[in-house]
Amino acid sequence: MLPFGGIAARLERDRLRAEGVGQHHNAVKYLNQDYEALKQGCIESGTLFRDPQFPAGPSALGFKELGPHSSKTRGVEWKRPSVSFGLFIVGGATRTDICQGALGDCWLLAAIGSLTLNEELLHRVVPHGQSFQEDYAGIFHFQIWQFGEWVDVVVDDLLPTKDGELLFVHSAECTEFWSALLEKAYAKLNGCYEALSGGSTTEGFEDFTGGVAEMYDLKRAPRNMGHIIRKALERGSLLGCSIDITSAFDMEAVTFKKLVKGHAYSVTAFRDVNYRGQQEQLIRIRNPWGQVEWTGAWSDGDREELQLKMEDGEFWMSFRDFMREFSRLEICNLTPDALTKDELSRWHTQVFEGTWRRGSTAGGCRNHPATFWINPQFKIKLLEEDDDPGDDEVACSFLVALMQKHRRRERRLGGDMHTIGFAVYEVTPAQGSQNVHLKKDFFLRNQSRARSETFINLREVSNQIRLPPGEYIVVPSTFEPHKEADFVLRVFTEKQSDTSSRGVSAALLPLCIPRGPILCSDARIPSSSSSSSSDKDLKTDGFSLDSCRNMVNLMDKDGSARLGLVEFQILWNKIRSWLTIFRQHDLDKSGTMSAYEMRMALESAGFKLNNKLHQVVVARYADAEMGVDFDNFVCCLVKLEAMFRFFRGMDPEGTGSAVMNFAEWLLLTMCG
Repeated sequence: MLPFGGIAARLERDRLRAEGVGQHHNAVKYLNQDYEALKQGCIESGTLFRDPQFPAGPSALGFKELGPHSSKTRGVEWKRPSVSFGLFIVGGATRTDICQGALGDCWLLAAIGSLTLNEELLHRVVPHGQSFQEDYAGIFHFQIWQFGEWVDVVVDDLLPTKDGELLFVHSAECTEFWSALLEKAYAKLNGCYEALSGGSTTEGFEDFTGGVAEMYDLKRAPRNMGHIIRKALERGSLLGCSIDITSAFDMEAVTFKKLVKGHAYSVTAFRDVNYRGQQEQLIRIRNPWGQVEWTGAWSDGDREELQLKMEDGEFWMSFRDFMREFSRLEICNLTPDALTKDELSRWHTQVFEGTWRRGSTAGGCRNHPATFWINPQFKIKLLEEDDDPGDDEVACSFLVALMQKHRRRERRLGGDMHTIGFAVYEVTPAQGSQNVHLKKDFFLRNQSRARSETFINLREVSNQIRLPPGEYIVVPSTFEPHKEADFVLRVFTEKQSDTSSRGVSAALLPLCIPRGPILCSDARIPSSSSSSSSDKDLKTDGFSLDSCRNMVNLMDKDGSARLGLVEFQILWNKIRSWLTIFRQHDLDKSGTMSAYEMRMALESAGFKLNNKLHQVVVARYADAEMGVDFDNFVCCLVKLEAMFRFFRGMDPEGTGSAVMNFAEWLLLTMCG
C-alpha cells in the first residue's frame, strides 16, 4: 500500500501547483535546494559550494561505459574553472559555445545550440546575473522544464576533465563555461552524465522551452515543408534534423559529402537568394561537433560570393539537397502555434498526469483486448470547429502529446524508454456525461477515430489530429501490458474545449436494516475456525483477525468494540451480497479474482473509483501474482465504505469538501 507520506507528498504537490508553483516565474526548487540561500551561505562562510546532492565523483559520471572502472573515466579529475580567467558567458551566448565532448549527447547540444538563437528563451534557462567574478561562490543554477513544471537546478562548478581539458561539452572559447555547467545541471536531473547518451532533439527542445514538439519524416513530408520551416524559424521555434541509420554500423558513419548518420544537427536559418539570375532556397545547418561540414553545393565559394553568414561547424546547403540527404525534422512549437496556418493562433492547453501500474492501469495497446480498457482514459469535448474558410470539412484541430517520465534515471537499474502510444475514440453525449471508465465491451465494438502514428520507444509521441466537433476519449498506453511508468498527457486544442480524466466518481450502496426476526442478543463475526463447507471454492479458512477488526470498526456505532444483533445482521447481509459479487467476477472460478476483475467487482458493489484509487487498492489488497482472495476483497470493501461514510458524515451538505480538526483526522486514520 502507498505510505501516508507518499500520498501526502502527492497531495501537497497538487496543492502547490494549484497555487502556481512550477510555472516559470515560480519554479520548483529541485531537491529543495535554494540557490540564493546556498550562495549567501557560502559567501558568508568564505567557502566554495560543493553539491551534496550531486557529488563530483564516479557516480556522477555513469554506471557502464562511464562507470567507475571504465577506461573512459580513468584519470578523470574534477576541477573548477580558474577564477582569474574563467567566464560564464563571453560576448553573449552563441551556438559556437556548444562543442561536443566524449559523450553521445549531440541531441541535447543541438537543442542548446538552437536555444542560443533566441536570447529571451536562452535566459529563461540560463538566468542573468551569474559570474565567476562578482560574488563568486562556486555555485550556479539553471531553470529546466520537466514533465509539466519548471524546476530550478543548482550545481557546483566542479567539472570533469581529462589531460587538462573538459571531458564533455565545451566552448570554442576555452575560458567560457555556461554550456558545460548547463550540461551538468541536465545530468543531475537525469541521475548522471551517461544517462544523457543517445536521445531525440525534441527532449532538449521541450525541456528548455516547455513547448511541444512535432516530428516530420522528410521522405513523406508535406508539400509546403519549406514554408513550415521558414515560419517556424520566424516564430523562434527550435528545429533539429538527422539522418536515419539502418544498422548499428551506420551510427556516426560519415557520408560521401561529409554528413554524419544518426547525428543530431540544428537548423539555424532559411533564406531565398538570387544567384546568377536564379532563385534558390538555402538552409543553414549546424553540427554540434563544431566540425565535419557538408562538402556539396553551397559549401565553399558560392556562399562567400553571397556573403552568407556562418560560424565554425555551420554550413549552407540547398533546400533540395536538404530534403534528399536528411531523413527527419523535429520542430518545437513554443506557444505552441499551428505551424501550417499563416495566422498566429494560440492553442488551448490541458496537462494531465497519469501512471501505468501493473494490475490496475497498465493494460497495454489494443492488441490486448482483455486488458486494454483498464488504461487511464481522458475525455476531450471539442466544442467549435476551426476557422479555416479554405477547408470545406467541418473539423476541430488538436494535438495530443504523450510523454513518459523519468525513464533516463532508470538506465542505471537496467531500464529504459517504454514503447508508448495512444488511441482516440468517439463517445456519445450520454457516455461522455456519465463520467464512467469505459469497459472492455466498448473497445471491442468501436474502432479508434485517430491514434498515434506509431508506438515508439521515445520519451514522447505526439500527433496533430482533426476530428468533427463532439466528445472523445484519449487512451494512452504502453505497447505491452504490465509495463509500469508515470506519464504526462498534454492536449492542445485550437479552439476552447472541455477536458477531464475519467472515472472520478464514487458511490455507496445504502445501509439498510434487514427485515426478519431477531434471533439472538449478541453476536461475534465467524473467524477462521467456522468457515462453511459450501464456501470451499473460496480457498479460505475464514476471515483473518485483521479483517474482523475492520468489520467491527465499520459497523460499531457506540464505540463498544462489539456488535449488537442488528449491527451484525446488517454486516452479515453485506457479506452475503459481497460473496455473490465475488463469485460473479471470479470468472475462472479459481477462488481469487485478478486485479482487473476486481475493478468490475468494485463497481458492482457500488464504488466507481478513479485510476489513482485503483492503483492504491491493487497495491494494498492484491498478492504478488495480482490475485485478490475473498478475505482481501471484503477488507477492501469495508475500508472503502468506512472512508466514504466518514467523509459524508463530515460533509452533510454534499459539497465535496470536508473540514476536520486534528483529533478527527487521527480518529479516521487510526480506525481505518
